[in-house]
Amino acid sequence: MPTEPLIVVRVPWICKHAVWSVAEALECLGGNGYVEESGMPRLYREAPLNSIWEGSGNVNSLDVLRAMARMPGAMDAFFAELELGLRVDARFDAYVATLRGELAQADEIAHRARRLVERMALALQGALLMRHGEPAVADAFCASRLAGNGGRAHGTLPVGIDVRRIVERHAPRVS
Repeated sequence: MPTEPLIVVRVPWICKHAVWSVAEALECLGGNGYVEESGMPRLYREAPLNSIWEGSGNVNSLDVLRAMARMPGAMDAFFAELELGLRVDARFDAYVATLRGELAQADEIAHRARRLVERMALALQGALLMRHGEPAVADAFCASRLAGNGGRAHGTLPVGIDVRRIVERHAPRVS
């Protein structure tokens, strides 16, 4: 089964988000994160280079389109991966159905490539969370990233999310 499109979708998404994630980490540390001794300034300077090393978002998006055209089973493999996460959360199911429709429309697909690849990356994240994630995290992801009830910054979750469970899950354990 072809895996290239799955890799091509994931890598640029991770690289683009490294910049935002490192900036958020730096903010958490405040001035201590800005001093050279902390190591954060180096991460902050180098984070934008990840997407340059892996290729620009436009190039990666066109790579996905090329893989879709050249490898007939590529989209079957992509949707087979997504189907493993279906029937857990209606928001994820609706997102996958909408994405399937968007990918089926060939008109101006090159113009829509970056948005489509972004949506494909979100769908893959969602599928993995539906299968392997903490339910509270999956719920927060579906609400904020798939259903559009969140902002672009980290931590912009809608009311009703079990934030306590998410924080407790990620808090260090003291033995």
